[in-house]
This record gives sequence, C-alpha cells and structure tokens, in this order.
Amino acid sequence: MGRKYSFRDNRKLYFVTFTVVHWIDVFIREEYRKVLYESIKFCQANKGLEVYGYCIMTSHVHLIIGTENGVLSDIVRDFKSFTSRHIRKAIESNMYESRREWMLSLMYSSGIENARNKYFQFWQQHNHPIELNTNEMIDQRLTYMHNNPVELGLIEKEEEWLHSSAGDYYGSRKGEIELLFV
Repeated sequence: MGRKYSFRDNRKLYFVTFTVVHWIDVFIREEYRKVLYESIKFCQANKGLEVYGYCIMTSHVHLIIGTENGVLSDIVRDFKSFTSRHIRKAIESNMYESRREWMLSLMYSSGIENARNKYFQFWQQHNHPIELNTNEMIDQRLTYMHNNPVELGLIEKEEEWLHSSAGDYYGSRKGEIELLFV
C-alpha cells in the first residue's frame, strides 16, 4: 500500500472503509452483521481498538478508529481476515440464504483473480485509511458516514439507522459498539 493511504501514525485517528467485493449486499442479514459486531468488540477488548464512530451499510462499513497501544494496520488486517473467514463460513452453512451460490461464486472468483489471496476474497483489498488531523476533519467524516443511509434513501434522519453511531452522538439510543467520543 502506498504512503498516501496507510496507517502512518498509531496515535492518530483514521477514517476507513471496508467494502465487500462486487459491493455485494451481505449485511442485509443480521447473522452476518453479528460477526462484524462481535469482531469489533473483540478487537476493542483484546487488541486495543478504539472506535469513535461507525456505520454498517449493506455492502460496506465505515469506521473512525484509533488505538492507544496497538498497531492499527495489524488490528485491521486481523479484523478483515477473521471476518472474511467467519462470514464465508456463515454464508456456506446458511441453507436459507437465497443468494448463497451467487455470493460465494463472486467471492471465490475474486480470490482466484487476486494474487494476494489463495482462493477466496470477501473484502476489497484497500482500506483507504484517511488520517484525521483536525476536529473539522473528524466532524466531516462523522457527518459523511452517518448521512450515508439518508443519502441512499433508507431512512430520513441519521439517528434512525440502527447500525451506526449516529444514535449515540444524537443521544437518542445506545448503539451496539462501545464508543469513545471526540
């Protein structure tokens, strides 16, 4: 990964986006979102991940993250690897998943086409980490990610999206992920 988009300073906050290959709408199913939530919580408890904001969309995840005592690139690598394996297993074992064969076909073909993988790819390769140097940049990214479901017409108000930190920031409800506020 080039220096422009890399985790250069572990003391800084970063805005990252993880996108499923081919923008597949995997996270419309609760059981796959559950893997994400549990993985984020594990990384918070065991790897030093700090989450300042999040928004889980149907095909991608936005996070504002940092770490006090870990290496952010290692945390992200482990998170993506774990979630990829476990969501793949969940899809493979879900006999009620109507799109199972189609999703797996795209994920296996993406893995074969990518030299960095053996045979399977769940996440697109890049994270596109953006270092957030100012409060203005942090506010801008929080607004962007919380407004994402509004822009797509899924909800009318940011705080209505159940799978984001917007409710925490608006004080209307507690989200799934423990946050550090900026």
